[in-house]
Amino acid sequence: MLRTITIAIVMLWCRASGTAQSQQPNQPNPAGPISLDLTGALLRARDYSQQFLASGLAVQLAREDRVQAKAAFYPTVNVLNQMIYTQGNGTPSGVFVANDGVHVYNEQAVVHEELFSLTRRAEYRRALAAEVTARARQEVAARGIVATVVQAYYGLITAQRHLANAKSSLDEARRFLDISQKQERGGEAAHADVIKAQLQAQQRERDLSEAQLAIDRAKAGVGVLLFSDLGQEFTLADDLKNDTALAPFNELQAAALAHSPDLRAAQATLQQSQFGIAAARGAYYPSLMIDYFYGIDANVFGIHGPGDRKNLGSVVQGTVTVPVWNWGATQSKVRQAELTQRQAQVDLQFAQRQLQANLNSFYLEAQTSRAQLESLRSSAELSSESLRLTVLRYQAGEATALEVVDAQSTLALARNAYDDGLARYRVALAALQTITGTL
Repeated sequence: MLRTITIAIVMLWCRASGTAQSQQPNQPNPAGPISLDLTGALLRARDYSQQFLASGLAVQLAREDRVQAKAAFYPTVNVLNQMIYTQGNGTPSGVFVANDGVHVYNEQAVVHEELFSLTRRAEYRRALAAEVTARARQEVAARGIVATVVQAYYGLITAQRHLANAKSSLDEARRFLDISQKQERGGEAAHADVIKAQLQAQQRERDLSEAQLAIDRAKAGVGVLLFSDLGQEFTLADDLKNDTALAPFNELQAAALAHSPDLRAAQATLQQSQFGIAAARGAYYPSLMIDYFYGIDANVFGIHGPGDRKNLGSVVQGTVTVPVWNWGATQSKVRQAELTQRQAQVDLQFAQRQLQANLNSFYLEAQTSRAQLESLRSSAELSSESLRLTVLRYQAGEATALEVVDAQSTLALARNAYDDGLARYRVALAALQTITGTL
């Protein structure tokens, strides 16, 4: 009986759960398809780039270091609450002579300021330089995002163009297959021509499938960079045009030197290391500290003591600390700071050479790819005309099927080569714009 009741309860619970689940509405993607151009893609990429987000946190950390270093120049205020009990021994002070009574109460506001410290001043300047370095490295990370997104963006655009080319090539192959079949039925072509046309059409179908696969892969790569939901639908604006001129090298070089975040980061790091030396050497010099105490330091917790004696009062204390000997620790810190400065100088020199090398490489790439665009465009147009004439010659019995197939293959390669050339130029141009700070 108990078993029957248990089974019935389980069945009712399962039915209720299934009903509840079936009544739950489907959760559609609230965001519809998104259309993006390159600028919009770059803005979205910053929201999901781990490197850029980490650099932003580094800037915030450097800002807090600067705030803390600056706060060290100003007085600090603390409240001291203390009760000291000393073991009695029949005397007013108790066992410990240093205490003036068995009970001592301290209730004081303490103002502390370090009036003179070369180390503090150098540490503040070093914190300022560190913040500048962090901001420059954040821009370096942002430009790294640009390079990644541009490659992925134009990779997808090129894949979409290749798909369109593959569809055109398939249509041409099917038209030739239809022509060869009609020629065969009319006794004007051999069956071998039909077979050749069939093979060509099958190859173009496989090319179309591969082009679609390339789009799916490229779209997944772009989606990872731009969206938190990998299922988000989006479209990219096709701006592959040969309408962007290449600026003179001298202008690009001046802009790169003026706006390079790598150089700014290296220069700020060098400045930071110089202040590090000053901070280390500051330990050789004396420091002056002032402390002001106001409150109660008495054997009775009250403003007035026995005999209406006044307990509330103040005292000022000045301390001069003179470094004498610490077993060479300060000297070691100075040498360590000098080594850090030397490393920063080496990094700056390398950053300058690397910037020049990258500028030369990107400019040559853009110059070469732009120079080839007209030739690639002409080749695509000539290949299209060659295919048209070859098909006409085939229909007139003056060309073979092999010539037609060769003309189709040449046109397919020429179309893809022209699109690849456009993408190559845009990527090279984007690299120059990135290094000069215009993108």
